[in-house]
Amino acid sequence: MDSEPGSRPATPATPARPSGLRRWGRRLVFLLVPGLLAASGAVVASVLWIRSEAEGRIYSAESVPSAPVALVLGARVYDDGTPSSFLEARLELAKRLYDEGKVRALLVSGDHGSWEYDEPGAMRRWLVEHGVPESKVVMDHAGFDTYDSCVRAHQIFGVRELIVVTQSFHVRRAVAVCRQLGLAAVGVGDDSVSRFDRAWRWGSLREYGAAVKAVFDVLSRRDPVHLGPREPGVDDALRS
Repeated sequence: MDSEPGSRPATPATPARPSGLRRWGRRLVFLLVPGLLAASGAVVASVLWIRSEAEGRIYSAESVPSAPVALVLGARVYDDGTPSSFLEARLELAKRLYDEGKVRALLVSGDHGSWEYDEPGAMRRWLVEHGVPESKVVMDHAGFDTYDSCVRAHQIFGVRELIVVTQSFHVRRAVAVCRQLGLAAVGVGDDSVSRFDRAWRWGSLREYGAAVKAVFDVLSRRDPVHLGPREPGVDDALRS
């Protein structure tokens, strides 16, 4: 319809501009998406590397080939010095390997970063109280993480071949790291504490981030928190 005489032509409506909040939201998405994709790619690549490196090297306690030493990785110890259920399960498995002649010495590696908190001391005490000869249990007081435990087993204690003992959601990473550091490593994983559903699921989920850290550690070949001189404890235990 024509405009009435003297009236102004209708002005097209101007599209509403996005609010400041919406504009920042879009920018945030553009910034986050590439980072999230890169992080996801790093996780996937790291997990695949660990699975490949550990392929064919994870056994049951019955089928694992013999080795001189079992490396028992530390876990939480309660304030009274009692091993947590997860750690006790590792110790029971290590004792079984010793009792059945699969290994001749046990290297217990954990966190002793403060005087009050002593994982390897608690581990050794439990094993001795349950019948393992004291001379067969060697403590590594600076196994602050999996990488540190593997490096120290190799460089400080002179281990060349071992069975890694930990939970099954952790054992592939531990074997992969040890093998990358020059150890002939196989692993036995514990499933008995999977009954603690929440803690088990959290441990399994945590492995995705830990896988990326493992790749960084073996590529960087960083020094552990503590190295120190060569220690003869494992040699003495094997000779005794």
